[in-house]
Amino acid sequence: MIRKTAKRAVQRFQAAFGNVKNEDFDFTLIENYYQKKDNSDAAQVLSDRTCNDLDFRELFSFVDRTYSKVGQQYLYNKLRTIPSNPTDNKKQESIISHFTDNPDVRTAVQMKLKKLEKKEAGYIPSLIQENHVEPPKGYFYYKLLSVTSLLLVIMFFFNSQILLPLLGVFIINLILHSLNKKNLQKYIGTIPQLLKLQKIAAELNTYKFLQTLNPALPKSLKTLNKIRNRMFFFKLEGQLEADLMLFFWALFELFKVLFLLEPLLLFNVLKELDTKREEIEDVFTYVGKIDALISVASLREGLGEYCIPEINEDQRSSLRAKNVYHPLIEECVKNTINIDGKSILLTGSNMSGKTSFIRTIGINALTALTLNTCFADQFSLPPLKILSAIRISDDLLNDKSYYFEEVLTIKEMLDESQSDMPNLFLLDEIYKGTNTVERISAGKAVLSSLAQTGNIVLVSTHDIELADLLHDEYELYHFSELVSDKTVDFDYKLKDGKLKHRNAIRILQINDYPESIIDEAIEISEKLDGEPF
Repeated sequence: MIRKTAKRAVQRFQAAFGNVKNEDFDFTLIENYYQKKDNSDAAQVLSDRTCNDLDFRELFSFVDRTYSKVGQQYLYNKLRTIPSNPTDNKKQESIISHFTDNPDVRTAVQMKLKKLEKKEAGYIPSLIQENHVEPPKGYFYYKLLSVTSLLLVIMFFFNSQILLPLLGVFIINLILHSLNKKNLQKYIGTIPQLLKLQKIAAELNTYKFLQTLNPALPKSLKTLNKIRNRMFFFKLEGQLEADLMLFFWALFELFKVLFLLEPLLLFNVLKELDTKREEIEDVFTYVGKIDALISVASLREGLGEYCIPEINEDQRSSLRAKNVYHPLIEECVKNTINIDGKSILLTGSNMSGKTSFIRTIGINALTALTLNTCFADQFSLPPLKILSAIRISDDLLNDKSYYFEEVLTIKEMLDESQSDMPNLFLLDEIYKGTNTVERISAGKAVLSSLAQTGNIVLVSTHDIELADLLHDEYELYHFSELVSDKTVDFDYKLKDGKLKHRNAIRILQINDYPESIIDEAIEISEKLDGEPF
């Protein structure tokens, strides 16, 4: 029966490989590790604004195929953090290939990782990143009372009159024991998960091809093993409560109260863990990285069409994408673009595909630099940072208007444009929060400045005048639609040059706007353009 159950489990794991997860994502828990992680050695940590612009949570939900909370948290941090050296991927690619080509090995590893799927495992980062509970004032007396209880118990076997003072000490200990319960509850679920993490890391490190990820891991495991016996107390505590073994739990609780074991062991273990944060994170990242690599292998398996990007440090302002697509858009139309020296200005009407294309390039640049995976036939870029101004809104709580929020966002881009590392700037309808004349004037000046510093800019606009002003500095492309008598059809194909035909008024016509409105709009349009409608 056990063999049949194990066989079915293996079949489920192998059938799930390449598929999107069907579960709810608790991003408060998923972000636990990232929120307090020191990523100061990274080239860039993606801002909340850019994450919002690129639909980061939806993207993460799509690429995440991890089995453990540790792997999920590690992958989130990895996807949000552009490394300083994104070209060093040979070792990880070798491991991804091994998992892809050896489903039995992959499944065995996944079954171990799944043991860390419980919510409690998501709080392991607190043992690395947060201050631990401090012992209470007068902690010395806890030790004294514990020793006193031990002596009184021994003496009781020789003199029954010791029962009264023993009972008095027991009552004091019971009060202290109860007061400590709040402290214990914070760790009663987490420390057993740390024990499990340590065990799983040791098991995974028996695979030779995984040992290359961290040759120093055995040293960290050995260090943590020295306090394993003391941590085992918390595992026993959790099991007794979980299994509702009331009789044994009552005896165990009596024993703990008598000798004040809970506070003494808790603060002893916390003191040890406080000095071993580096080793804990070493084990955490090892397991997390393995789960993340299997996740990338599963992502690629499910895509079918993907590529490993070319990351070229010598081509500062060059980005090339062949048949690139947006992974979150079903049956997404693929496009090809070569950016070499000149940035890109897109024109086109609403819903024609401008903003989706900008997001497509941004998402592919991000996954290229973090996951070494792109949704394209070919994709090449330099190491760069990604900044965006796509989905800006009024900040009512801080009393900032849409335009002022946009001004601050683009000012950050101007400041960042002078850095040594190239940037990918993604902008949608620049300065759309102000009037036409000033929008075009300020937009031209800003876009010229950004383009002069060797960065890559992708910007969309409805203002044909802006395209005319920037045609020497930017490559012009557009998206267009075909308007018939009663329909509007979009092909979402990127086309050379600026948009030559405006169809907004015709779209009003096919939606049965009054003729008087249409006629007046055409008349004004002809006066403004100086051309017949």
